[in-house]
Amino acid sequence: MDLDLWEPILRTLSATFPKLRRVSCYATALNLLAKSEQELERLRALGLKLLYIGPESGDDVTLKRIAKGATAADHVEAAAKAHAAGLKQSVIFLLGAGGAERSVEHATASAQLATAMDPEYLSALTLMLIPGTPIQRLTERGQFRLPAVDALLHELRILVAEASPSDAIFRSNHASNYLPIGGRLPRDRAAILQQIDAALSGEFPCRAEWSRGL
Repeated sequence: MDLDLWEPILRTLSATFPKLRRVSCYATALNLLAKSEQELERLRALGLKLLYIGPESGDDVTLKRIAKGATAADHVEAAAKAHAAGLKQSVIFLLGAGGAERSVEHATASAQLATAMDPEYLSALTLMLIPGTPIQRLTERGQFRLPAVDALLHELRILVAEASPSDAIFRSNHASNYLPIGGRLPRDRAAILQQIDAALSGEFPCRAEWSRGL
């Protein structure tokens, strides 16, 4: 939205809720790149504090396949612009988005992008194939194959092992995930990896299939 739409919304929120501490919104890299730093600073001054950004992958091949509309480099530039304006970021990656074919490349590049974007919050969700969606139709035609559960856990392990934000709250507790875990990165990296390894070895149970997405 343009600022002439944003301003009355943020002013009304502030006037209606005097104790309001934070307004958040979803944003894309292209949204951020389309606004000047001064516009972003204005939004921050009016109360917008946190942006939810979903690159979903750091792998440009995967980003093109899922029609994200922006490259990894675009997301890095957008994140830097948001940081300069004082906006915090919650960055979301999607396990399985690269398919079985690019599972490792997707996870490795996602860890690199998470490091470069340096968000305050970092989360991993897991791709679910919903009937009627384009990716489900690709799966039916044999043009996309979702990684097996152990491969998805390996993607999660790569993301945790290789992502090095300055200090980010990490979560994989979304209902789509097989292994709900959390902590801070890089501080709790070793403990989180230990939990993932326990799941990979079968020592710790994954979430039941029937309960995912509820």
